[in-house]
Amino acid sequence: MTNRLFLHGVPDTPAIWGPLIAALGETVAVPCLPGFCGEPPAGFAGTKDAYADWLLALIEAQHAAFGPIDLVGHDWGALLVLRAASLRPELVRSWAIAGAALDADYRGHLIARIWNTPILGELFMALSSQRMMARAFRQSGLPAELAAREAAAWQAPMRRSILALYRSANALRFSGDWIERLANLPRRGLVISGTRDPYMSLDTLSRFAQRHGAQLHVEQDAGHWSIVERPQSIAAALRAHWSDREGR
Repeated sequence: MTNRLFLHGVPDTPAIWGPLIAALGETVAVPCLPGFCGEPPAGFAGTKDAYADWLLALIEAQHAAFGPIDLVGHDWGALLVLRAASLRPELVRSWAIAGAALDADYRGHLIARIWNTPILGELFMALSSQRMMARAFRQSGLPAELAAREAAAWQAPMRRSILALYRSANALRFSGDWIERLANLPRRGLVISGTRDPYMSLDTLSRFAQRHGAQLHVEQDAGHWSIVERPQSIAAALRAHWSDREGR
């Protein structure tokens, strides 16, 4: 067990962390979002708040065993890490996010808007095969073996879960309590950005880091899955982030 928890995003599974964990050379908790590694628990609502509550329960359990937690999130995992840390900052020693941030001015990317649209989202899911997903992952910088493994999870439970999650978040348009509570974030934060991320710009992530007093780590010419493309560099950034205790 460990006091470090890594949460994947969409449309991924915990396998996405493999290269980074190997570079770190240590054990971390890598839970799977409900619905992304099989059917979600009975009665699970599948909304952004349901996922945040699920994550908080995990953090509370880890905190009871190990004390304050180091959280790391990518994509939707980043959004949920920020939400959990803003709700229960006393449980969190540090947070790090990659490829996404809660920003009131962000209007969502094209695929998010498609998934958010009834009928159109369902049509997208019906026409998207595992072979297509594997090709998309490879084109985004994932090694062929990891791309195939991630694409294999592109099944009915994940597809349904994605639609429910994005529609609960209005295609990644956040406001109200999800934004206002960010004022409670622990001071010790790290924001990771790839300069070629088509879903979340460096400008947006840089603005978020500055607004919340976090360190900014930029990977030149890396895309949305910089955690896979640059595991050694990001592992070094995380080690420095975790060891930096002065004034934080």
